[in-house]
Amino acid sequence: MSKQPRKQRKALYSAPLHQRRNRMSVNLSHELREKLGKRSLPVKVGDKVTVLRGDFKGQDGEVEAIDIKRYKVTIDGITLNKADGNVVFLQVHPSNLMITDADLDDDKRNKHVKEE
Repeated sequence: MSKQPRKQRKALYSAPLHQRRNRMSVNLSHELREKLGKRSLPVKVGDKVTVLRGDFKGQDGEVEAIDIKRYKVTIDGITLNKADGNVVFLQVHPSNLMITDADLDDDKRNKHVKEE
């Protein structure tokens, strides 16, 4: 793999969807790290997250949707009011999030957690 930033960016934005999902990993809280033995997990709808950066720093919410093509996560409760009065969800990059309560109901996810 190249060290050149342009090639890194090209690899990031031309990656296939199955690789993009793994790149959308989110850090776990300290309690979950000890419990699961992992540092991060790919984000999933239903996870409870805390925003670590930006205008909504410190706010908690549940993941409503994931946009793998744009590397963005939509969180319940993180909204903006537009000038015309409409309320829209603000999409957050997964690097600015921390999972506080992981949804472990999925068998595939449990298998991934227990691999190591």
